[in-house]
Amino acid sequence: MILGVVGMGLIGGSLCRAFKQYTPHTVLGWTRNQKTIAFAMSVEAIDGPLDDLSRPDVVFVALPPEATIEYLKDHAADFKPGAIVADICGVKQPIIDAVDQLYHDRGVRYVGTHPMAGKEVAGFANSDVDLYKNASYIITPTALTDPDAVETLRDLAGAIGFTRVEITDPVRHDTIISYTSQLAHVVSSAYIKSPTSALTLGFTAGSFQDMTRVAKLDPDMWTALFSLNRGPLLSEIDTLIANLTEFREALGEDDLEKVRALLDRGRALREEVLLRQHLHHTGTD
Repeated sequence: MILGVVGMGLIGGSLCRAFKQYTPHTVLGWTRNQKTIAFAMSVEAIDGPLDDLSRPDVVFVALPPEATIEYLKDHAADFKPGAIVADICGVKQPIIDAVDQLYHDRGVRYVGTHPMAGKEVAGFANSDVDLYKNASYIITPTALTDPDAVETLRDLAGAIGFTRVEITDPVRHDTIISYTSQLAHVVSSAYIKSPTSALTLGFTAGSFQDMTRVAKLDPDMWTALFSLNRGPLLSEIDTLIANLTEFREALGEDDLEKVRALLDRGRALREEVLLRQHLHHTGTD
């Protein structure tokens, strides 16, 4: 097959490297920066530039969310009939609303997907051939999605190291992602804004690093993701505020039994999450 990757930052660049390394397919890449194209070719991350969208059998669009919608709309007529076009944005319903019917009408097999992998750094220079090893790949089919396209994407995901493919509907994806990804970035950004952060040299360990790691983000991309998934994210922020308020009130009243109970409940929930993950990975759930 001929694979195309539109956008060659961290995620798209890692797709290019992984497909070149672990599959026999021809890999073509596109980005506005021609120096990146030349460099990617020099390190054998791609076979050549993606200068004709009618060539690839499968195209992954690895652009920020608003740019993805614009690109997919602008180029709907440029893909060959029967081609698979998969976006990899961190929100799904807004992309699907914009292009699902359009591509179906043109005979192009659009599929919404989301690779659950990344780093706190960006750009092709930080791309990693093994970024997707042991990660999950989420596919969000609709009533218009071709099942054979889903299976092709499942096979490609497995070939580059994804160990789990989750099939779910777009609304469920966006609801869960508002908690597992977007809220984490909100919390990290809010946490680092404490004035005490300027005094932390020599006083930090794993907890601080874990809490602040994803505060190093692309503000434009995450603002767009937050906006496109505003409803579910607002609900998660409200839940977090309510949980923090419980701690605030218990400490304010010096109610140590309640503080301990709140902490113990959090510990128990964490153990439940770990158990469910273990059962998933071992196939015993």
